[in-house]
Amino acid sequence: MTTNTQTRTSRIARFRTMSVAGIATLGAAAAALTLTSTSAQAAEKAPASASVVKASADGIQGAGSRGYANNLDGWIKESLAIMKAKGIPGSYEGLHRNIMRESSGNPHAQNNWDVNARNGIPSKGLLQVIQPTFNAYHVAGTAHDLTNPVANITAAANYAAHRYGSIDNVNSAY
Repeated sequence: MTTNTQTRTSRIARFRTMSVAGIATLGAAAAALTLTSTSAQAAEKAPASASVVKASADGIQGAGSRGYANNLDGWIKESLAIMKAKGIPGSYEGLHRNIMRESSGNPHAQNNWDVNARNGIPSKGLLQVIQPTFNAYHVAGTAHDLTNPVANITAAANYAAHRYGSIDNVNSAY
């Protein structure tokens, strides 16, 4: 096993332990946003090319509704505008980096294998948010829909701001 593989395996094991302990301690309403490694998930769920992602995203209702493009770039820009108005820190690069790691830009991504999924609350959307976390960190002015791309991004960024200071400080599963 290579050093990178050992490190990754160790991180995943620590994350799973922390996730279970955090959920037990904080309760469902304050459960941590589950962003897990999605290389296998992305291969199953996400289209390989950006043009396919855009095409599948065009049917999403309520996204891109304020003059922003109805694609990943537009969703991030719309979220950033809302975040700025609400005082939530974050950058385009930080959001994009985390979205690509978590869902490969697929707003329909869903994790069906981790502890949250086994407990009936799978992580969903661009930033793989669970419903209790979405409910706790939902930002006024966005849809009350976990899978709405702008609502998903903005709630995840709000959670990250409260927990880590900014989505920009998140460089792995959190």
